[in-house]
Amino acid sequence: MAATAADSATSTISAADTTAHLADLKHDAVEEPSSSSKSEEKIASEIEIGNLTINESNNKFFHDPESSNIKTITSGDTPYASAFTFEELNLLPELLKGLYVEMKYEKPSKIQAISLPMILNPPYLDLIAQAHNGSGKTACFTLGMLSRIDPKLKAPQAFCICPTRELAIQNLEVLRKMGKYSGITSECAIRAGFGNEIHTGKKQTIRPPITSQIVIGTPGTIRHRIRANKLSLSYLKILVLDEADHMLAEDGFKDDSVHIINKIRCVNPQCQVLFFSATFNETVKEFAAKIVKGNHNQLFVKKEELSLQSVKQYKVNCPDELAKVMVIKDRILEFGERVGQTIIFVRTRNSAITLHRILVEIGYDVTTIQGALKQEDRDKIVKEFKDGLTQVLISTDLLARGFDQDQNWQSRMIRPQGSCVQLAMQRCRQNDNDQNRKSFRHGNCRGS
Repeated sequence: MAATAADSATSTISAADTTAHLADLKHDAVEEPSSSSKSEEKIASEIEIGNLTINESNNKFFHDPESSNIKTITSGDTPYASAFTFEELNLLPELLKGLYVEMKYEKPSKIQAISLPMILNPPYLDLIAQAHNGSGKTACFTLGMLSRIDPKLKAPQAFCICPTRELAIQNLEVLRKMGKYSGITSECAIRAGFGNEIHTGKKQTIRPPITSQIVIGTPGTIRHRIRANKLSLSYLKILVLDEADHMLAEDGFKDDSVHIINKIRCVNPQCQVLFFSATFNETVKEFAAKIVKGNHNQLFVKKEELSLQSVKQYKVNCPDELAKVMVIKDRILEFGERVGQTIIFVRTRNSAITLHRILVEIGYDVTTIQGALKQEDRDKIVKEFKDGLTQVLISTDLLARGFDQDQNWQSRMIRPQGSCVQLAMQRCRQNDNDQNRKSFRHGNCRGS
C-alpha cells in the first residue's frame, strides 16, 4: 500500500491560524463524505486551510504508486503477463511512434501494464476495470481500440461511449493524438456540431452512414444513430464504456447503455466489452458482471487506495451562504491567483449563475459552464480553460467526470455543499508514464 502523507518525506504541510469564521477543522467537527478513507479523515482533522505547501524535492510523491494493490480476477486458461514496455505488447510501429513522439510516454503505468495484455490478447475477453483517477485508464482503452482496428476496412470497428459530450470530445482528442501515424479514422457522435452532415433546403439534416473506424460519443446519440441505421454494428470488435459506473447506474445512462450492448450482442456476439471507471459500487459491479459475456476478466484497486496521495481533501464548515463565499474569496481564489487555476463545482445551474454574479460583483474575472449554454459556447469555455486563458471556472457536474487539465501549478477544486465547502487540492504531478508532462484530472467530484 502506498505510503500516507503523514509518513512520507515527500510532502510537508504547514498550517497557520485562520480566523474564527473559516471553521475549525478538528476531527470531531468535520463530517467526511462516506467514500473517504480513514487516512483522509485524519488529514482533514489535522489541516487548516491557512497555508498549505507541498515539498517537491521528491516527485515520486506524485506518481502512480507502485505499491498499489491491484486485484485481478481472470477467466479461462489464458495466462496474462504484465507488460513492462510497450514493445512487449506487439504494437504496430505507427502506434509505438504515437506513444513515444506524440504522447511522450516512456513505459506503461501499472494499470496499463496489467490491463493491456488482457485487452489485446486472444480470446479478447470482456473486462471490468476500476482504478483511481489519473492512473492511465484512458490510454488503456484508447490503445486497445487502436490496436484492434483493421486499417483496410472502412467501417466502424470500435465504439467508446461517454456520459458527457465534453468527455467524448476529450477522448477523441487523445485518440487522434495517440493514433496520429496509424491512418485510422475516427469521429465524434454527439448532438450537433460534429460529424458529417448534409443540409437540405427543407430544414432537414441528412447524415450519411458513418464509415469512421472508431466512433466516440454519448449514449443517446449512439443509440439514435444505430436506430437510424447510420451506425453499423456488423464489424464491431470492441465496445468501451468510459465512466462505466455512471453509464450503468439507475440514475445515469443505464437504459441506453444496456440497449446498445444488447443490440451489439445480437448482431455481433464476439464484440469485446470494456468497462472502465474510477469507482464501482457493489450494485453496479454486480450488474456489470451480469451483462458481460460468461468468461470475463476483472481488475480492481483496493478501495482505500483510490484517493491519490497528491490530492488533499477536507471540508470547511460554514454557518451560512455568505461564509461559503468568503471562504472561496479570501482563502481559495486569493491563493489560486498566484499558483494556478481553480474549478468551483456547484449542484445546480441556478447556483452557478448566482455564484458567478457574486464573484463578478466583488471583482473576480470568472467564467461559468452549465448545460443550458449552447454547445458551441460550452466548447469555447472548455478550450479557453484548457489553454490557460481562464483562471476561475464555475461548473455544474457537467465537467465532473474524467476532465483532464494540463498545468504546471497547483489546482484546486471546490464544491460548496449544504453548510460546508468541500475542497480537493492537487499539485499537478507527473503523469502515469513517468513523463514531465503534467496532468490534473477531475473524476467523480464527490470523491475528488
